[in-house]
Amino acid sequence: MSPAEAAHLKEVPKHMTEAEWAQRVDLAAAYRLVALYGWDDLIDTHISARVPGPEHHFLINPYGLIFEEITASSLVKVDLDGNQLSESDYSINPAGFTIHSAIHEVREDAGCVMHLHTPDGTAVASCMEGLQPLNQTAQLVIPELAYHDYEGVALDHDERPRLQKDLGDKNIMLLRNHGTLTVGRSVASAFERMYYLERACTMQVRTRMLGPTAYPVEQIVIDKNAALVGNPDKAELRSQKLVWPPMLRKLDRRDPSYRT
Repeated sequence: MSPAEAAHLKEVPKHMTEAEWAQRVDLAAAYRLVALYGWDDLIDTHISARVPGPEHHFLINPYGLIFEEITASSLVKVDLDGNQLSESDYSINPAGFTIHSAIHEVREDAGCVMHLHTPDGTAVASCMEGLQPLNQTAQLVIPELAYHDYEGVALDHDERPRLQKDLGDKNIMLLRNHGTLTVGRSVASAFERMYYLERACTMQVRTRMLGPTAYPVEQIVIDKNAALVGNPDKAELRSQKLVWPPMLRKLDRRDPSYRT
């Protein structure tokens, strides 16, 4: 344990399991990383994480804090009916509840769901062509990619079955005219998927700015890269063991208060 971690550790609250507290720390870290990368949108957009256990409760941000303020203890626990199960001075974003509850309801493997409104991600989601295999990063994203048509601000719970159907068993989604979304077994894998989705969208936006014609990639090469995406266990191990620890170290060097 680093000195920064030790200085900012908080005892697990008596009413909370160690597993829930660990999930809270990871989720708070994801919010801070989103802010650090400039992917946040004032108090809007949201990341949720399932609380370990059979109840299908999940954690989400308090609607009134910007992402760089979020800590493990400030996250709000809710059930699939939208009832707040933990004390907070804030409510939750109702549109966030609609989107996240839809996925947590039907995807047992949805340990974490991330939804953003970044300029480049939303730009690609708003284009008829969607995300194209113009580069290596996009070619590794597209095999997991789904699309959901825009129905307005997500306040209508009747939209949830359509969102569930469109996502299916995919882990990455472009919400048309709206933004980006990723699903992971863990916060780590949802974050890694979002990182590469956002990066692929930025690459496409910049490529299109240079002119109408991108250098072609042969279909056999696209298929070769797509085949690399097929092992979810390997992908999860990479996220949790290789990607996430240095991300936490990065935060700890800057501001470890997310752990409190």
